[in-house]
Amino acid sequence: MKTVLITGASGGIGNAIAEKFALCGFKVIAQYNTNKKSIDDLISRLSLQGAKDAVFPMHADFRDLTTVDQMMKMVNSTFGGVDVLVNNAGVSLYKLITETTEKEWDDIFVLNMKSAYYITNKVLDYMIDKKCGKIVNISSMWGIAGASMEVAYSASKSALIGYTKALAKELAPSGINVNCVCPGVIDTPMNASFSVDDINALKEQTPLGRIGMPKDVAELVYFLCGENSSFITGQVISCDGGFIL
Repeated sequence: MKTVLITGASGGIGNAIAEKFALCGFKVIAQYNTNKKSIDDLISRLSLQGAKDAVFPMHADFRDLTTVDQMMKMVNSTFGGVDVLVNNAGVSLYKLITETTEKEWDDIFVLNMKSAYYITNKVLDYMIDKKCGKIVNISSMWGIAGASMEVAYSASKSALIGYTKALAKELAPSGINVNCVCPGVIDTPMNASFSVDDINALKEQTPLGRIGMPKDVAELVYFLCGENSSFITGQVISCDGGFIL
């Protein structure tokens, strides 16, 4: 049975990814920081679907790397390593760049970019030794196109795209696939602040005429971590209903 580590598993997209992998037979290490209830609710849902013992909650705060080190010691001692890594942890920031503080800028890069670099380096020895592995980084359509009032967020997600492309080239000789998924507007708590009018306007801008669901992203991530995607690496794939073309 393969093992997947999903960061930010308590969020809307991370929760859906964790559920998909659990139902498909993976051992799921679900990293969270503050929202343990979301993980508990996930475990309850999975119990009703016959995957009671698939999820292993683990706490880590990427602003305190000692907690990440502690988590990885637990991961390695319990599972030996991970076969799949999904770097999903991240936060948004909706603010004028002239009002964005240096601390806010640094924080968003720590949580959206440095977290991926740090946790990836912790799992690579196992993957390189096995000569196989899958890594998927969750960016955003704004990492491709940029968004007004979200300069710090867009920049951090764009950095994750560049990181994915370079890392894919570096790890390809070791049989490790690295890809990036860029969600569009997804129905998650992160976007709960949008008004009904805002959501309707976004739907009108989306060729498929709707906003995305977390499951849409989860299905794509799972495909990229399966055997049918063995010749796909270094790719940046949008899951946005055609919003960015």
